[in-house]
Amino acid sequence: MAGFPIWYELMTPDPVAVAPFYKATLGWHIPTSGDQLPHGAEYRMISHADGSFQGGVLTLTPDMAAGGARPGWLPYFDVADVEGWCEAAKARGASVWMVQETPGVGTMAMVSDPEGAPFYVMKPQPPEGQPDAQSTVFQPGTVGHCAWNERNHVTGEAMLEFYTSLFDWAEDSSVPMPEGHFYRIFSLDNQRIGAIGSMGIADMPPLWLPYFRVADLAAAHRAVGGTGGSVIMEPHPVPGGDSIFVAQDPGGAFVAFVTKDA
Repeated sequence: MAGFPIWYELMTPDPVAVAPFYKATLGWHIPTSGDQLPHGAEYRMISHADGSFQGGVLTLTPDMAAGGARPGWLPYFDVADVEGWCEAAKARGASVWMVQETPGVGTMAMVSDPEGAPFYVMKPQPPEGQPDAQSTVFQPGTVGHCAWNERNHVTGEAMLEFYTSLFDWAEDSSVPMPEGHFYRIFSLDNQRIGAIGSMGIADMPPLWLPYFRVADLAAAHRAVGGTGGSVIMEPHPVPGGDSIFVAQDPGGAFVAFVTKDA
């Protein structure tokens, strides 16, 4: 089914500078060097303590920044036909920035929705000898993994139609919001994956905001300031028994943290 989150990528100008932030908040390891890419950037893998991967880190080069790229987290959503999906998305106002086939990895495309929020779609190629392998990066109840995907600060209902017409997302529920704002929660195959809402945080550009689960929200909150990050929205409870806060890492990427309340 189209639209399941299968990977997360951090674009940042200095991967080494943000590594302590993610180590302290989530226990991730980001290596000091990465694989060199043809356009001059580097790619590093984000790993858990058990050696499994949570995503990747793409170095944001000056040329990329000059072209409009900015620090941030980009989700990858699974689709069966990347080229066909991109054509349908362009017809609905999206921009397609790159389509690439990587042997042993799969076919992917970097796109942005009609309001400019970037993300990827991908048809992954399973590892050799593991035809039924599944991504494990999105595990809402597991510490260190992504628990929620939020596209906030959209201007209206048209953005809901854009995503639901391209992915197999079904509206699960709606959370009451002040001043006429909306917050629509979406499921895929009966699993909640995130929400689209019209409220936003001041100075936050259009983006997909990942929420990563931590065991101790207070400890993660302290770690943000101790590793060069900044808290954008202070911890507070949300419906469903979780508490969250939003931060910026030392490279300028917005990221959110969530934990289950005691």
